Amino acid sequence: MPETTPNILSIAGSDPSGGAGIQADLKSIAACGGYGMAALTALTAQNTHGVTGVHLPPADFVTAQLDAVAADVRVDAVKIGMLANVETIEAVGAWLAAQRTGSGPAVVLDPVMVATSGDRLTDDDAVAALRYLLSHADLVTPNLPELAVLLDTEPAATWADALEQAQRLATQADLLVLAKGGHLAGHDDGAAGGRCPDALVGPDGVVLELDDERVATTNTHGTGCSLSSAMATLYARFGDWPTALRAAKGWLTQALRDADSLDVGTGHGPVNHLGQLWDGRSVPDPRADLAHWWELIGDLRARIDGVWFVKELADGSLARADFEHYLAQDSIYLRTYSKVLSKAAQLAPTLAEQQFWAKSASECLEMELGLHEARLAEAEARGETPAGPDGAPASPETRSYLNHLLSAAAVGSYPVVAAAVLPCYWLYQDIGTRLAAANRPDHPYADWLGLYSSPEFDAATRQAIDITQRLARQAPPAEREAMLDAYLESSRQEMDFFAQRRP
Repeated sequence: MPETTPNILSIAGSDPSGGAGIQADLKSIAACGGYGMAALTALTAQNTHGVTGVHLPPADFVTAQLDAVAADVRVDAVKIGMLANVETIEAVGAWLAAQRTGSGPAVVLDPVMVATSGDRLTDDDAVAALRYLLSHADLVTPNLPELAVLLDTEPAATWADALEQAQRLATQADLLVLAKGGHLAGHDDGAAGGRCPDALVGPDGVVLELDDERVATTNTHGTGCSLSSAMATLYARFGDWPTALRAAKGWLTQALRDADSLDVGTGHGPVNHLGQLWDGRSVPDPRADLAHWWELIGDLRARIDGVWFVKELADGSLARADFEHYLAQDSIYLRTYSKVLSKAAQLAPTLAEQQFWAKSASECLEMELGLHEARLAEAEARGETPAGPDGAPASPETRSYLNHLLSAAAVGSYPVVAAAVLPCYWLYQDIGTRLAAANRPDHPYADWLGLYSSPEFDAATRQAIDITQRLARQAPPAEREAMLDAYLESSRQEMDFFAQRRP
């Protein structure tokens, strides 16, 4: 969490049953780590079966609410929901224009026109005014029917159509569009059935596309309100729209999973906005998402592919002396690395995790180190004297990496140790997958390439990722930061280890 909790203002209608509108907004804002405020644009009579009435306050009273908040409270982001008539839209637009003369708050517009129940919430005359309001927004989050209304076209029938429409709107309005695949159920383009895609789309195309499970529940009332409020809050916290989307989507997916644990109404019930907090889980934080960690080292991973050692290893042109220097240093590394894995086994709270780390430590010595030392012994039989663990000392790169791992182990935090050793699984598995494509029976290093692209190593990597992911989500913020620091430093050390040259 930042030092100052962000203040998020929802400008929207109410839902007395609590599942949508400002009630959903305030819950979402709180769940995602913000302080929620609200200016009412409409009072609805509705429940989980539908809307039975709408009462609109005068537009000047909406402005009075907004002015009262802005005169006293810093507004870091604004979420706009239901604006039922032209007068209210124009009032909100005029207020936003005054607020955004400088940097101003970030603005997320959820163009609420149709409720989940199918009820139309906005009159026809308001559509043109809503299009104008886009000029005051940074992000717009329509569902597919609403996206079609804004473009005056038919709703997208495929995910490809949805992305094309989103880019068209992004270009016309010069903003970001959140394309949502929730309405594609029943289509056969890969977005339906068990998956639910979402994408952040700008004038130049897709900025970030995510694909997650489609949660099997009828309790989806207010998902659009909730997602847009989460986006506003998480952008105010982290200052980055892709980061906000990744965290918001993860949070909403879990809120949908938890929805059936509630008992609200007999129709389309709400998502469980606060269930993750009730269960002791933290507010959404991309630093708890290992997919975000992987993205953070994207440039480093690309640079590793260009390292001389990796390139020459892939094409088989790597000099034998260079490969044996690497094996010698890796043998030194593995001896200490196995001790750090043993430390993880000592600290692990469950028998299954203790067994995993202990088995990894054992295999590290028995299989990997055994293979390395067998090759080094062959070199000695040829009359060569490669630097091994009992010969020349560790290189500066090897010492640096080992000192980092030993420091992580000395801290005594199981999550930090797991995060520190993870790159030796994940990066090796990632590189090994690509090197395996270059492997061949007559490759001079076929046995070594096969070791890091085997199903067994893939399974071990997956388990190490799963363990670290769980620990990251459960860790308090300070420990999570320490985990991420350890992971990033280990990744940098891996890069340097691959790039080292023999004296």
